[in-house]
Amino acid sequence: ESFSRLTEMNEDLQASEMRKREKAIALEQSLQKLQQAQSQLIQTEKMSSLGQMVAGVAHEINNPVNFIHGNLVYLRRYTQDLLELIELYQQSGTQPPIEIIQKIEDIELDFIQEDIDKLLKSMNEGSSRIREIVQSLRIFSRLDESELKPVDLKTGIDSTLMLLQYRLKGQPGYPDIEVITIYENLPLVECYPGQINQVLMNIINNAIDALHEYFYQKKADDENEESLRIEIKTRIKDRHWVSIHILDNGSGISEVIQNKIFDPFFTTKAVGKGTGLGLAISYQIIVEKHKGELECYSTLGKGTEFIITIPIQLSSKVNF
Repeated sequence: ESFSRLTEMNEDLQASEMRKREKAIALEQSLQKLQQAQSQLIQTEKMSSLGQMVAGVAHEINNPVNFIHGNLVYLRRYTQDLLELIELYQQSGTQPPIEIIQKIEDIELDFIQEDIDKLLKSMNEGSSRIREIVQSLRIFSRLDESELKPVDLKTGIDSTLMLLQYRLKGQPGYPDIEVITIYENLPLVECYPGQINQVLMNIINNAIDALHEYFYQKKADDENEESLRIEIKTRIKDRHWVSIHILDNGSGISEVIQNKIFDPFFTTKAVGKGTGLGLAISYQIIVEKHKGELECYSTLGKGTEFIITIPIQLSSKVNF
């Protein structure tokens, strides 16, 4: 009887431990769902604020820039007409008054005639650049294109890179980052364009941060400087799937960290430098929203590669 009682108590103990383990697993799953809900809430609010900001900026900038850009054509033509008129006066053989001769010398008319067309050309290029930036903001945010639609992934990549030009160009203490793009002739891909662009922005921004940190470490070690490089490739995986590969030649990520990079709120950056949400949100967008895959492959000392794989037709719900 005592043996039977002991067996029964042992079974009760095992059952109790099993219940505790099940509760622990359930609690961990609930915590993960809560973290996902929190990150999604923050992402929704962030994208809403970003959308409102971009809409306001695009609206406020677009009209005056178009006005300036359009009128530069006429300004260039009028200026050329006036310069030709002055040249005709100079060739007429009439001796101008001493005041006009003095003014010509004071304003350096010859220099103005040579430089004014260069100035107008530079102003035209500058206004064109602003228009391109505004267009890139529109493409990036896709404020009026939040629905599922077929898009050219190359356009989204190029617009994201344009918005990141200020970070890719050399900064005090850091050299330029070379960007190599290799585009396969992809078909239009059915996706949520604004969300895909958000993923591209997150991953490329992380690559830039990693390259800056790598350069700083190499410089501190007095090693030979290596050019900083990001390579972006698009590929057709098969008739159902396409992929985007984003590689950097930074210091790489340890295996321990690789297992955590997609966890919400996990970050290796200093306080105030990152929220730990970028890659977690990117994972949700690719895996949950687009039924695709987001993978990271990295080797310490050699660099990191992120691979985004998404279906060509999301509405068909093709499974791996």
